Amino acid sequence: MNLRRLADLPLLLVAGLLVLPVLAVFASWLSWNGTSGQILREMGATVLPDYALTSLLLCVAVGIGAALVGTAAAAAVTLFEFPGRRAFEWALLLPLAMPAYVVAYAYTDFLQFSGPLQMWIRAQTGLEGRVFPEVRNLPGAVGVFVFSLYPYVYLLVRTALAERAAQLMEAARLLGAPLARRIRSVALPLARPAITAGVALALMETLADFGVASYFGIQTFSAGIYKAWLAMDNRIAAAQLATLLLLVVAVLLALETRAQKRLRFTAGRSRGGAEAQPVALRGAARGIAWAVCGAPVLLGFVLPVVFMLRPLAADWSALPWDRFLQWSFNSLRLGGISAALAVATAVLLAYRLRRSPGGVTRRVVQIAALGYAVPGAVLVVGLLLPVGWLQQVWPQSGVGYWMTATVLGIVWAYLVRFVSVALQSVQSGYARIPASLDDSARMLGTGGTALLARVHWPLLKRSTAAAALLVFVDVMKELPATLVLRPFNSDTLAVVAYQLARDERLGEAALPSLALVLVGLVPVVLLSRTLRVPATAGEGARG
Repeated sequence: MNLRRLADLPLLLVAGLLVLPVLAVFASWLSWNGTSGQILREMGATVLPDYALTSLLLCVAVGIGAALVGTAAAAAVTLFEFPGRRAFEWALLLPLAMPAYVVAYAYTDFLQFSGPLQMWIRAQTGLEGRVFPEVRNLPGAVGVFVFSLYPYVYLLVRTALAERAAQLMEAARLLGAPLARRIRSVALPLARPAITAGVALALMETLADFGVASYFGIQTFSAGIYKAWLAMDNRIAAAQLATLLLLVVAVLLALETRAQKRLRFTAGRSRGGAEAQPVALRGAARGIAWAVCGAPVLLGFVLPVVFMLRPLAADWSALPWDRFLQWSFNSLRLGGISAALAVATAVLLAYRLRRSPGGVTRRVVQIAALGYAVPGAVLVVGLLLPVGWLQQVWPQSGVGYWMTATVLGIVWAYLVRFVSVALQSVQSGYARIPASLDDSARMLGTGGTALLARVHWPLLKRSTAAAALLVFVDVMKELPATLVLRPFNSDTLAVVAYQLARDERLGEAALPSLALVLVGLVPVVLLSRTLRVPATAGEGARG
């Protein structure tokens, strides 16, 4: 028993590191006193209603928009046949490579009062003043999030419909049901769990966002947390806001988990009969299908890239190439370190879960799987609160220096948030390794770490490479935690793009923004190749 407990120590250490930021946020309420109550009452009378109402309106609008766009696009490429359908299947994934804050910068630069479009219209028409409304507001943020996050819904709905929808719709056609009824009575009920899960993922990303909310001046919970911590220097208020945000995210996570279970149950049923062909479209129906599939790609990827290429080409010689190399090096360094540690942690957890499916290992894996749902703003509060407490109790420890002046703090935050991404990929790799191989290896005298090194690892290389790539790209694009926890003089591409855009230097922000897009294209291309063969429902959606 003692040896078993000793073997569980690394797992308990991993669990402690991953869950500490969340526990620290909730533990802040244990220090409740008159000052804490007064702060909460003041927020309730001033900013808290605005944060709650704005976040609610944003989530409702983004949820409806992402559901409509993602479901319509998935139904078009899955249920119907029209020229260009194969190209749209992978092109609809391209907005996954675009961080939402980059899309916001691109549209603002092009559509603002001093932007090229309004200047051209005024020059052609002789009008004065603003030609059309300001884009930096709540409706503008809704548009940015909808066309950046609809691929979450598109991926899951496309997978769900590919499983059985075509066969059942063909059966309904033979029974005399018209096309509209087949879609309403067959396709949509099959896709409902996938729509719910995809919308929940999109809303978690919306609530976790800081770049768009801060740049557009929208009072969301994430923006309020940073304002309370950095501008007001009020840790208690930041912790209380972080707790409220975390509770909302927990509800969304429970909703997404429940929908994923229903989705797996629906997709797991047998599929009998010959494969049915999609319905061929002609005439005006083709034009509608092209519009449904082309508009999201155009608005979510093509136009933002074109808008950023314009200032980049105009100021090519004046761009800070020397500093760009330093920003790229910092991003690559943090991404490489975090990816290596996340993959090593994921392999350790997946291996232990395979050897011991119950007990401590399963609980640690469940804790690690929750990390992706924790917003970056909450991570910042959850990591810095214990640092402040420890500094008060033990001033000579130097923990503040190690957490804020080195890569330790930011890498810790990355691991809490992105170990779950690596774990999903590694577990999918283990699912393809039959248990009989383990039995055969043990019969031949190979066990323990030798089993992992000589049997599992050669079969897990592709899965671990994919896990490392996904974590690397996520780290490159991560803004909220990096903005606060990065070491001094270690600006990354995401941080520099945000700072330049905030200073209205959108032309210079185009260079790091496009670099992030190019990096994000790599996993999107790999994902599009994987989806050529129907995958299991929900697989790869978080990546």
